[in-house]
Amino acid sequence: MADDRTAYDEKLQSILRTSAAIFAEKGYHQASIRDIARATGVSLSGLYYYFRSKEELLFLIQEHAFGTLEADLLRLLDGVNDPHRRLRLLIENHLRYFVANMAEMKVLSHEADVLTAEMRTRVNARKRRLTEIAMRILEELRPNGEIDLRVATFSLFGMMNWLYNWYRPERDVDVTRLAGDINRLFLGGFLQGGADLPKAAQQAVPGEERPSFWQS
Repeated sequence: MADDRTAYDEKLQSILRTSAAIFAEKGYHQASIRDIARATGVSLSGLYYYFRSKEELLFLIQEHAFGTLEADLLRLLDGVNDPHRRLRLLIENHLRYFVANMAEMKVLSHEADVLTAEMRTRVNARKRRLTEIAMRILEELRPNGEIDLRVATFSLFGMMNWLYNWYRPERDVDVTRLAGDINRLFLGGFLQGGADLPKAAQQAVPGEERPSFWQS
């Protein structure tokens, strides 16, 4: 029974990996289950042994990716108390997974709003746990900081999650250097809280706060 379960899990992971690549290339709505059947070599009826719908397939990809990311992060943080070290571990864990899994990263970013009902709730709960971990670390780093924690937390994830748009492993720095550079860029601003910014950089842009693209 254990061997059967292992074979099932291995096959499911293979299907999820291939499906993520297809969703990343074609987009979720343009990709079909028939595309996935051709790419995996599994019949249509065979695929439905692993999932009941295309939406559930997307859910399984996201659930597996975020679950793996969270589990490894918790393992790395276990027993580490220094918030500077904890932040570096969070950043590098995130970047190592995303650089090594660019198709999955694109799917996680692009198809975030496709899921409905309980599947969306479960994936959002996973994402919320990751942001809460980051927010607690940032609060430990600067408990009375001037920068809003929510702004800081999502700015950090924005820096990391945007990678798939520009990062190219064959020409850019390696992931360890990448993590170090992002860590320094982020902490340089977060810990200073803008205290050393020249006046010209602190002044707000004149004009409307929420301008429209369209003339009224």
